[in-house]
Amino acid sequence: MSADLIITNLFVFALAGFLGLEVIRRVPKLLHTPLMALTNALSAIALVGSLVILGQAATTYSIIMGFVAVVASTINVVGGFLITDKMLKMFKRREPAAPRPEAGS
Repeated sequence: MSADLIITNLFVFALAGFLGLEVIRRVPKLLHTPLMALTNALSAIALVGSLVILGQAATTYSIIMGFVAVVASTINVVGGFLITDKMLKMFKRREPAAPRPEAGS
């Protein structure tokens, strides 16, 4: 693996980390559910990046690290969507209870 490729990959990683930090830092604390949706989107971007790394298959090391990244990103995306779905269900309005029949009739 050439030094230029390593430096380019590190630059992209640092830029993605900085961008993710800046985006998440500016969201108010009251918007937790939208923040979870945003982090799910960022995790999906990480998943696409890890699929690209795995698809290059330059060395055995990159194949192993790409596979680990794909597994970790997939777990993060699926878990994030499950948590967001559970949180959104907490805010749904409950159906009013059906009227009970009276005992004498």
